[in-house]
Amino acid sequence: MKKRFRVLAGDIGATKTLLALFDYDNNALVSYREERFLTKDCNNFEIVVKDFLGAHSKPQIICLGVAGPVMNGKVNTTNISLKLDSKQLSTALNGIPVYFINDLEATTYGISRLKAGELETIHRGKNNSQGNMAVIAPGTGLGEAAAWWDGKSFHPFATEGGHCDFAARNQTDFELLGYLQQKFGHVSWERVLSGPGIVNIFEFLRMKRESAIPTWLEERLTNEDPAIVISSNAQEIAVCKETMQLFFRYLAIEAANLVLKTKSTGGLFIGGGIIPKILPLIDKHSFIEQFIDFGRLNYLLKSIPVKIILNTRTALLGAAVYGVRMMPLPVNSAPNTDL
Repeated sequence: MKKRFRVLAGDIGATKTLLALFDYDNNALVSYREERFLTKDCNNFEIVVKDFLGAHSKPQIICLGVAGPVMNGKVNTTNISLKLDSKQLSTALNGIPVYFINDLEATTYGISRLKAGELETIHRGKNNSQGNMAVIAPGTGLGEAAAWWDGKSFHPFATEGGHCDFAARNQTDFELLGYLQQKFGHVSWERVLSGPGIVNIFEFLRMKRESAIPTWLEERLTNEDPAIVISSNAQEIAVCKETMQLFFRYLAIEAANLVLKTKSTGGLFIGGGIIPKILPLIDKHSFIEQFIDFGRLNYLLKSIPVKIILNTRTALLGAAVYGVRMMPLPVNSAPNTDL
């Protein structure tokens, strides 16, 4: 077993950043200090980390999950202008080892530490399913990752699948695609499966249906987070309801795309900050019908367990797990395979 030590873990998203100190001891990870920041206020991340640590005992290792592709220890976040360099941060922190991983890769590591009550099953699939697993997470952007199964343990890896082309199936989809092409040029799945994506769908439907909405709703859309306003009024306002129905349909389709491309017979996990907040809006039966509607491979998709990650700190926990994995083993110790 690895010795006792301290990990600084982080989850750096386009909207918020979470930092936490974890103590690792005998395979237990215990968080004892945590703080939330607005990512737009974190331009100098070295200062943010130093201020967070303050007079507390320094960690032996740092691992940060970041919303963007990590290349050679460097990352430019996708939906906000923030550039990070692990070597530069390590130097500023007196040589503490620093690792960056993609935030969805971190989420995938974190799944291993979730408790039963932190997952909501929406499709049981085949009993005792084994194999690769996939993770999709709508938030400020759309994250996707997977983990390959070697017969004994999982090996998470990041993807940038959320930026692949949005695929239209019916007339409404084609019209939405044309609308978004005029607005953005290239249209990725992230343009419909994210907080801003909910707004994109809503604005398209308002134009298409020429829908009038109450003055109070117009005011709330202007003064509050429009994605939250739309989803919270899906039970009362027709265009909001149709927006969320399309959102869930697209989520089911792209989730199935990810499962098929990674042959994730071990299960699909839906994470991110949006889904746990709108759980009552999900029609599980309709979602699974759309998830398995893939012609000749519907039998495979029907066997896949589908679960929603309820713990919004999973990426933070996963970053700590990765930090534990990267710590050197004590001399004459066997590798810890529990993580």
